[in-house]
Amino acid sequence: MTSDRTSASGEPLLLTAQSEGVRTLVLNRPDVRNALSSGLIDALRTELANADRADDVDVVILTGAGSAFCAGLDLAELGSSTESARLLDHADVPFGHPWRPISKPIIGAVNGVAATGGLEIALACDVLIASERARFVDTHSRVGVLPGWGLTSRLPEAVGRGFARRMSLSGEFVDAQTALRVGLVTEVVTHERLMDSAMDLAVSIAGSDQLAVRTMLDSYRRAEQHLVDPALDAEHSTSVEWMAGFDPARVAGRRSGIVERGRANS
Repeated sequence: MTSDRTSASGEPLLLTAQSEGVRTLVLNRPDVRNALSSGLIDALRTELANADRADDVDVVILTGAGSAFCAGLDLAELGSSTESARLLDHADVPFGHPWRPISKPIIGAVNGVAATGGLEIALACDVLIASERARFVDTHSRVGVLPGWGLTSRLPEAVGRGFARRMSLSGEFVDAQTALRVGLVTEVVTHERLMDSAMDLAVSIAGSDQLAVRTMLDSYRRAEQHLVDPALDAEHSTSVEWMAGFDPARVAGRRSGIVERGRANS
């Protein structure tokens, strides 16, 4: 018997591991490139909140199973109902965020494609390390949906106004080295070294004074609020207006082309 947090085969949608004050979370839907079902999103939000409360956790690493980091919202689910779209306005999560922000640093270890909602998941991490196989793409405009997890604020902050607009309007894929050049990631390593490199950084952070780490992280966030909050407000209002006329059939009609294009660039 399965639950909303297990796959049809009974596998957990999100894997967890703990080592040296570091909690690792692994998106575990490799057969669909870790596309975000409502169950996986719920599990991710729950486990991040658990990590925030846990005394033995100082740093979180987030990565994906298989060949992809995250392909974004599950288009099969989004194309058949509005359940996934409503997740953007979850009562327990501030708008413009995929999860309620936690007080501890999150390292995104991007092992493959981070697409659309998956790119937003990556941008919500505090630091990104990429495998040489990583690819980044924003296909919101190709799919016919709009971002609601802060992409129009965090992407230009990371890569600059012009490059962010190029990504969002064209839907072009960005490779790992280009992502490093424009500032989207802090490091590119061989695929085999990705998790070791993420763990090395996490252990280094965990070795610092944790009160200072969390206070510094909070200070960074508060210092950005005068820019981030108005941008998130604008994105939210645009997304709400768009969803008022949203037709899931339009997503379903474009789904196969988007999926095949993503596989070709994995």
